[in-house]
Amino acid sequence: MTARIFYTKPSITELEMRYAVDAVATGWGAKCYDYINRFERTFCEHLGVRYAIATSSCTGAMHMGLAALDVGPGDEVILADTNWIATAAPIVHLGATPVFVDILPDTWCLDPVQVERHITPRTKAIVATHIYGNLCDMEALLAIGERHGVAVIEDAAEALGSAINGRRAGSMGRFGTFSFHGTKTVTTGEGGMFVTNDADLYERVLTLSNHGRARGQTRQFWPDMIGFKYKMSNVQAAIGCGQLERIEELTARKRDILKIYKAKLSGISGIALNPEHEGTVNGAWMPTVVFSETWGITSEDLQKAFHAADIDARVFFHPLSSLPMFEEQRHEGNVYNVNAWSIPQRAINLPSYHDMTEDDLNRVANTLLDLLAVHDRQSRSVAGKK
Repeated sequence: MTARIFYTKPSITELEMRYAVDAVATGWGAKCYDYINRFERTFCEHLGVRYAIATSSCTGAMHMGLAALDVGPGDEVILADTNWIATAAPIVHLGATPVFVDILPDTWCLDPVQVERHITPRTKAIVATHIYGNLCDMEALLAIGERHGVAVIEDAAEALGSAINGRRAGSMGRFGTFSFHGTKTVTTGEGGMFVTNDADLYERVLTLSNHGRARGQTRQFWPDMIGFKYKMSNVQAAIGCGQLERIEELTARKRDILKIYKAKLSGISGIALNPEHEGTVNGAWMPTVVFSETWGITSEDLQKAFHAADIDARVFFHPLSSLPMFEEQRHEGNVYNVNAWSIPQRAINLPSYHDMTEDDLNRVANTLLDLLAVHDRQSRSVAGKK
């Protein structure tokens, strides 16, 4: 009997456990921030940025960053319709309006042409989400932001290990955010990171992250503004320190898995996996396969096939505009975001945890190949009857 193949799980070794135990044993009192400070410092060095703030989640990092930019009622924030709700929720919490635009058919990221078309005098920011490790066209988006005086933010929750022309995802915008959820390439169980090269923005977010208490404030328990409580624990940061020591190994394995899938599915027309365009490195957090409409294969077909093979099937993100809370923003003149609505209906995320065996990878690939063969036979049979 074969074991179930999960879509993801973390890679935790004795190193991370040793650091976590040390944090539990000694990381209190004057040492309660030791691993947090180390985690932030090491992350800055890896990413090539000046400032980092460890947070309880990527969502919290995004919330504080937007708040520090004074995003609020009457403002609009542009983002891809293909997104997890965590990217849109902070915008709504701040009283601003999320504006959903379509995605490119190959990277599944923001379409810069559609971004420019949706810029208005109320646009306060553009959130560039690097989906599944795929990269936004940052050159185009940054140019749009500069032309219109709008901040470009990187949601790099899924893009650790990805880079464009030598610049790591998350390091190019006004600020970047990362996730260390248990599903991510580098994990702290739960957790996130805010990064920036803007000293003033860093200080404001640092204050917001500690209930509004400014770093230079000498009065005890004296908040200088209303802030948040989005801090990471020292124990979580200890795990993160161990993970960062292994980051090249962890990201390389993710890339290897995507490469193996591409090799096993090569030569089949009408399917696409995470792209890696010239000048880019795809961190391959979540290998994803998208079928052309000509195959007639649906997300439901894929889920059934994987379920039968005892393999976890994770669906492509639903367009945010399809959710009931965003019904009013669903379309303009009955024109939906075509790619954001079409691609999820014929796509699936593939398992990609670090210790997948060759047999595991073969099972996943063969499940897809078998499904393709069945649909090919059915298509030929129907064509023969005409």
